Amino acid sequence: MASSSSWELPLVAVCQVTSTPDKQQNFKTCAELVQEAARLGACLAFLPEAFDFIAHDPAETLRLSEPLGGNLLENYAQLARECGLWLSLGGFHERGQDWEQTQKIYNCHVLLNSKGSVVATYRKTHLCDVEIPGQEPMRESNSTIPGPSFESPVSTPAGKIGLAICYDIRFPELSLALAQAGAEILTYPSAFGPITGPAHWEVLLRARAIETQCYVVAAAQCGRHHAKRASHGHSMVVDPWGTVVARCSEGPGLCLARIDLKYLRQVRQLLPVFQHRRPDLYGKLGHPLS
Repeated sequence: MASSSSWELPLVAVCQVTSTPDKQQNFKTCAELVQEAARLGACLAFLPEAFDFIAHDPAETLRLSEPLGGNLLENYAQLARECGLWLSLGGFHERGQDWEQTQKIYNCHVLLNSKGSVVATYRKTHLCDVEIPGQEPMRESNSTIPGPSFESPVSTPAGKIGLAICYDIRFPELSLALAQAGAEILTYPSAFGPITGPAHWEVLLRARAIETQCYVVAAAQCGRHHAKRASHGHSMVVDPWGTVVARCSEGPGLCLARIDLKYLRQVRQLLPVFQHRRPDLYGKLGHPLS
């Protein structure tokens, strides 16, 4: 399959970081990567889940959280304006409007345009409450409220983006819903652990790309955040054929990929799976096992 000549295609940057409880240092690290992405010509930079911080425990998570109108988001809005690019902020610890009543937060994926305006917010709908031997137990619902709905895909300079976060990747129902709503790029900003990462990370990203015939962009946390928590890293971009077209090396940094929507349309013509679906047979998707 022929690809368009690459220099005219939109360039995206996928940033990989090691967040800690130090919010100022985390911002400095992320800002340097976003500035580098802008220098390299990217129109959109993706930051991972918990780009703002990774705390030691739920109490610290709640203490460090902020509303969308707080200082941190204003700093990122200014960064987007200064660099002239869009930002996918892949999982912000958000004090919502119900903070006073609930004392719990949302895991919020925020999309900023190059003027620094919030274009879309998606609050993580599937919370990670799992205990895997060899990995720190995750009880996201201790401090976090699940989001009420998915967000319609958003037009950006790189294509129509569907927003998701980390554990959402295990639910193909969400990715198919986003693709059916018009998504061309699916985003899975993440903080995968050191056991599930090597086993599932790449194969899940490639599966989501193949079954939806979308680009998949996955910015990831990497390395050791503090004594109790480490992340797998391996940020990547997968094309609609399922090929990994960009990948971060070990440690903090970024990788770049071109988004070729003409190629995406070719793949969808060659394998017209969305025309071959049988919703009459599986309309009950999502119900628990009987």
